Amino acid sequence: MERVEAIVIGAGVVGLACARALAEAGRDVLVLESEGAIGQGTSSRSSEVIHAGLYYPTGSLKARLCVEGRRLMESYCRKRSIPHARPGKLIVATRDTDEAKLAGLLAQGEANSVEGLSLIDGTTARRLEPAVHATAALWSQATGIVDSHALMLSLQGDLERAGGIVALHARVRRITARAHDFVVTTEDGTEVAATYLVNAAGLAAIDLAARTEGLCPTLVPRAHFAKGHYFSLAHHGGRAPFSHLIYPVPEPGGLGIHLTLDLAGRARFGPDVDWIDASRCPAQGAFDYAVDPGRADAFYAQIRRYWPGLPAGALVPAYAGIRPKIVGPSEAAADFLIQDAGSHGLHGLVNLFGIESPGLTSALAIGQEVAARLAD
Repeated sequence: MERVEAIVIGAGVVGLACARALAEAGRDVLVLESEGAIGQGTSSRSSEVIHAGLYYPTGSLKARLCVEGRRLMESYCRKRSIPHARPGKLIVATRDTDEAKLAGLLAQGEANSVEGLSLIDGTTARRLEPAVHATAALWSQATGIVDSHALMLSLQGDLERAGGIVALHARVRRITARAHDFVVTTEDGTEVAATYLVNAAGLAAIDLAARTEGLCPTLVPRAHFAKGHYFSLAHHGGRAPFSHLIYPVPEPGGLGIHLTLDLAGRARFGPDVDWIDASRCPAQGAFDYAVDPGRADAFYAQIRRYWPGLPAGALVPAYAGIRPKIVGPSEAAADFLIQDAGSHGLHGLVNLFGIESPGLTSALAIGQEVAARLAD
């Protein structure tokens, strides 16, 4: 049986960040990825936004790791010349009743030590973005965007320079917890033992934990999944008359259908929230990422609240992503769940559950958090 010091399961942005942090701390690290390339799940199907950290309850992991992660992300991208930008974001109230929600978001952001927040009136918002409809807005100067694929390739490069390895097409069948280590068995029957194990399998993390022999089943949360669709613009090279990100006030289950920009200035809209029936959720199989063109009607209605000039027929299907959640549609949003020996008693094991937005922004901070917990 082969043996390494640490195994990380999942080569998305969070798994790679954890593996990098462990390798740079001197650990011998092996990353097991079920797909044929890194970042094929949630990491490659997001808005690629670097969030400022204003939405999350003060003291939560999401608040702390997002604020810390944004600073780490910007510094890392500058040092590695990873394409990124800071266009800033307007969270817009499109009716008077939304303005109190903006004040609440400002207070939450300030409590989370988010930089560069200010409330502006509708006139000031239209000076920044003449095409926007807003009675007021919350300006978040620190919100940015990043090339997530370049980021993941850089993290993989750091890992490999530190002696780590990424093994592709290495789907995990089961995990066995022994007295002082863990044995990971892949689908082809290969067994590898490790002192430290990080379950960063994203959409498959809960299913994988349920197949961990020795982990108490009652500590494994129920898996929920929400599909988010994105649309882009068919005309003018995909460009909209905006230079900043435009968000509505948050809605239950997500941040609303917002307008984000890629690094080439092209606009995309989404995601919406489409809860997937649990009976249709695969264990480690393929999700349906198709975008139903019929969903465009709802997109037009929501986008025109803040961009009344959106032309008819302008939206075309772009892509979809799946969010791994640990609560269902009728429940309050959950925090990240970083489960270590303090909760399950298996020293050396960290399970990462419900790592959805702001997981991309928080990735480097999550990596540091996991490495520190395993060091302890």
